Amino acid sequence: MKASVGKILMLVQNHFPADPRVRNESALLRDQGYEVTVICLKQEGEKTTEMVQGIRVYRIPKVELFQKVPVNRATLFGRQLTKLKAFIGYVTEYAYFTCGCLAMSWYVAMRHGVDVLHAHNPPDTLFLVALPLKLLGKKFVFDHHDLAPELYQSRYRTRGNAVLWGLLWAEKCSLRLADITIATNESYKQVHIQRGGRRPETCFVVRNGPGRDRMEMVEPSERLRQMGKSILCYIGCLNPQDGVDYLLRALAHLTFDLKRTDYYCVIMGSGDSLADLRKMNCELRLEDQVVFTGYIPDADLRANLSAADICLDPDPSSPLNDVSTWIKIMEYMAYRKPIVSFDLKETRYSAQDAAIYVEPNDERRFALAIAQLMDDPALRERMGSSGRDRVERELQWSRVGPNLAAAYRVLFPGRMGYGDPSYVDGSNIEESVSR
Repeated sequence: MKASVGKILMLVQNHFPADPRVRNESALLRDQGYEVTVICLKQEGEKTTEMVQGIRVYRIPKVELFQKVPVNRATLFGRQLTKLKAFIGYVTEYAYFTCGCLAMSWYVAMRHGVDVLHAHNPPDTLFLVALPLKLLGKKFVFDHHDLAPELYQSRYRTRGNAVLWGLLWAEKCSLRLADITIATNESYKQVHIQRGGRRPETCFVVRNGPGRDRMEMVEPSERLRQMGKSILCYIGCLNPQDGVDYLLRALAHLTFDLKRTDYYCVIMGSGDSLADLRKMNCELRLEDQVVFTGYIPDADLRANLSAADICLDPDPSSPLNDVSTWIKIMEYMAYRKPIVSFDLKETRYSAQDAAIYVEPNDERRFALAIAQLMDDPALRERMGSSGRDRVERELQWSRVGPNLAAAYRVLFPGRMGYGDPSYVDGSNIEESVSR
């Protein structure tokens, strides 16, 4: 048995191995010879501790308080009450997870050993777990999934207050304390340099990219293909900042203004807004045209995606979305699907010729772009082929993942992983239901 190159403890306030980024990163580091332990949230039916394809997993029971979805049509008092409950909920849940990770990290350190604490945000408070380990000479890696200040601004449509100041402070603490930082794109890297005061050589871009399993085509859903309609698909989260409400209003334009009923839209995923979106779907009289699947087995999700004629990315322009990269874009491209998207900086960088770009937040033009693709199969084929080629050449995990191995070689210049850095992939870790 080969000796471990080092011992990594990953923290993620999500489910593992369901989180694709953490799944890919942990598998890559495992294949490089590191011993990897993950502390994550526990969902119903999962074991508290287990080994998943050579990765040790400890799970903390999930705690969730209050509804955190903004209520746009409520009274002023109602909106303020929702914000207060959301604030209490987030503070409680983040504090609970941070304290749980702190206690569990010491258990892992004493039982298995820890050389590196690798924290995936949010929350940005996980630097508090790293601080005592740093005092003992351990390394800290901050893996920046979301810009928490911009997420707060986008979700609650606010600009400046004490909450925003607190989020900026926690982000700065995380960026300053880290030995190296991981960004999902160049926009995030610039935040590390400009807002976190970091030296560029300590910031590494590790983009989101589909693993080997997502690069393999599967048989399309027979039920969808037999409908004889244009199949539209959305996969991803259903939260206030994700823009699925924009998508529904665009589909209402498509149905009632453009008189198009020759389509069927499958919206796959879940989130805080799912119940509200289902209600909105009924109010817009789209029940015959749109279905919300919620969480579904991964095999069903892939079959539905394979059956799609057009894929949709309705993320509106916002402080967060303008600079973020969404893995669903690369997954659409991997399946050779043309995309309709609002024209956002990082989305355009990822998709390039695989998408039609619409003026941000213009729902009617979004509908017109869908109709254009519905009527032009040759254009759909060209765009789909362009997207697949780009993912194969530059954006799949086997292309972008080695940047993480390079970051760890900087972190430990005297230790070289024994895995093959030219192809590392997390698809051999069994994926749990949905995402």
